Amino acid sequence: MRLNDLDERIVRALAEDARRSYADIGAEVGLSAPAVKRRVDRLREQKAITGFTVRVDPTALGWETEGFIEMYCRSNTSPRDIRRALSGYPEVASASTVTGDADAVVQVFASDMRHFEQVLERIANEPFVERTRSVLVLSPLLRRFATGPSA
Repeated sequence: MRLNDLDERIVRALAEDARRSYADIGAEVGLSAPAVKRRVDRLREQKAITGFTVRVDPTALGWETEGFIEMYCRSNTSPRDIRRALSGYPEVASASTVTGDADAVVQVFASDMRHFEQVLERIANEPFVERTRSVLVLSPLLRRFATGPSA
């Protein structure tokens, strides 16, 4: 399903702040509050909007260290196997299969460098992992939560 321009603007407004009122969003996009609600309900029915959540600064939870781990897996490893293994790590914020030499890239938050090292060692010891390579984030420069370019 491809969103039209108006739906994209509504989704972008919700992605910036899901607690905004339909009236406030309507004023921004040129619709009434009931019209915005109907569109949001339709987008939820169509699974274009899959849920609403809160964004928490990881440092508020004690996660001071962020890094990315490239995973290089045995040739018969499926994405489902990788997902199943990584879902057991509370430190894993996201994981994706990728093109290039690595099979997957994993975003990890840890309390400190030693904790990150422990997570890295545990992931490296998964039975399907041949090797890993990691990088640490010095300063996050840009994080976007809405998809697509700004209107």
